[in-house]
Amino acid sequence: MAASMRIVFGLLTLVTIGMIIGALVQLAFIRRLEDSYGSEFPTFGMVRRQQLDGYLQLPGGIHQWNDDKEAATLRVGYVKPEIISWSPRIIVLHNFLSTEECDYLRAIALPRLQVSTVVDAKTGKGIKSNVRTSSGMFLSPEERKYPMVQAIEKRISVYSQIPVENGELVQVLRYEKSQFYKPHHDYFSDTFNLKRGGQRIATMLMYLSDNVEGGETYFPMAGTGECSCGGKMVKGLSVKPVKGDAILFWSMVFFFPNPCGHLLNAFRSGLFTLVLMLVKHGALAHPPVFCDLCSG
Repeated sequence: MAASMRIVFGLLTLVTIGMIIGALVQLAFIRRLEDSYGSEFPTFGMVRRQQLDGYLQLPGGIHQWNDDKEAATLRVGYVKPEIISWSPRIIVLHNFLSTEECDYLRAIALPRLQVSTVVDAKTGKGIKSNVRTSSGMFLSPEERKYPMVQAIEKRISVYSQIPVENGELVQVLRYEKSQFYKPHHDYFSDTFNLKRGGQRIATMLMYLSDNVEGGETYFPMAGTGECSCGGKMVKGLSVKPVKGDAILFWSMVFFFPNPCGHLLNAFRSGLFTLVLMLVKHGALAHPPVFCDLCSG
């Protein structure tokens, strides 16, 4: 009994010492901030109000990302994550792209759009199908080196926690009136594509425009209630297109395919563009210029 008590008291002592050290480190950090800011050191209430307003204001009227390249790349203070489903895991990232980024990607893509294809499970190659009626294109490896594209890919990597080199080439898609993508999964069911970097594990879907009716991204097996999709109430979750927003969802759960598929509902009016980035559990050392993908 005495030995047990000594062990307990020893553990409590270690925990107490750890808490004291942690508090001292925190106080030292705050003191360093106070010394650097001087009399203009922001209070918690000030910072919290500015966070709620969507940015953090530093002394002298400078936003924090103006002096911090990394914060600017990640759009700190602008991107607002919203978890809409834990199982399957789906996250809406509001304000993920800036207006300039949306327009930039559209300008690159629109002159080079071609009819979209789906992956043939037997050959692993792209074929035309009435399952998918959009048009699209892939950014080339050279375009992937553009600073704005690199910033977007870095942002995708940070928010998905998956390395940049695991990403496939960025794909831009356009949907016109009455076009759609029927229920599908983004993971591979063929062996051909699995050899090119492994299985897809997640998808980042980014909206470049929103002046449309319809076009919801619909997850029929997500959620427990109903949602508006295609002008009617249906079971599941749907996300309406909002320019600059993104959806991050996972195709694999503990290395097993996620049974929850998704679809892009038919557009009732307008012209709609979106960007797609699929990531794998393996790196693509030499991604092809034109990939045969089944996604979007």
